[in-house]
Amino acid sequence: MSSEDSSRVALITGAANGLGKAMVIGLIGKGLRVAAVDKDLAGLKALQQELGGRADPGRLALFNEDLLSFDPDGLVARVEAQFGQTDILINNAGVGQAQVRSDYHRHPPRFYEVTPQQWARALAVNASAAFLLSRAAVGPMLRRKWGRIVTITTSLGTMLRGGYTPYGPSKAAAEALCAVMAADLAGTGVTANVLIPGGIVNTPMIPADAPFSRDELMQPEAMLPPLYWLVSPDADAVTGRRFLAAQWDSALAPGIAAEKAGAPIGWKDLAVLPITPKFKEGLK
Repeated sequence: MSSEDSSRVALITGAANGLGKAMVIGLIGKGLRVAAVDKDLAGLKALQQELGGRADPGRLALFNEDLLSFDPDGLVARVEAQFGQTDILINNAGVGQAQVRSDYHRHPPRFYEVTPQQWARALAVNASAAFLLSRAAVGPMLRRKWGRIVTITTSLGTMLRGGYTPYGPSKAAAEALCAVMAADLAGTGVTANVLIPGGIVNTPMIPADAPFSRDELMQPEAMLPPLYWLVSPDADAVTGRRFLAAQWDSALAPGIAAEKAGAPIGWKDLAVLPITPKFKEGLK
């Protein structure tokens, strides 16, 4: 990354653990400045301690926020007061199926076993927070004519499979939102893309009693090669795409790896716009 890249500021939600933690450490390592947002204050402080000297106040700022109920405009304002700007927004925070039951891999819950509170919590964190923060952060990006919105969703199969309410539908909502944002932002210099692992990842979202060997799961650092490329100038013209970290081949040049690991966002190959009559005469 160039010196200009390393002056960028990334706001990352769900930053204390799992994918978010890996992305914070990775971007700090590339010289970027990072606003790490999480409701887990102890986890944020542990992350700061792990980073040691790399986590000086000019490089890392901690923001203890619960995305179930927060002030998105206020949060972005505090980040910009700390760093002067927000160039990159990574909507990573998520509520998984373990909130419904910890053994969901072996005993997936039916949708009618999910409580309204569990549904609302997943929608609030997995989808609504992505909308609220994107809305709050995009104005200065538009004025600077450069910005990145990267939303972490999940595999399309997970969105649709039985036993995955509310996680699957809430991530589908976030993906559809990202597709709309990409269309609305076309030509502005601000891009919106989706990044997903493409497999089950060894993070705290997977319960300790899950029926897998942890060392056989994907590791969070798999997200870093595609993320580095997405936030670089090489991806300035890339928007409305989804990238699978599991299919990213780091032996290839990043642009070629992106072609192999990328696809149109959401379900565009199936999308058909509704039949719409012409506007009334005199309307523009």
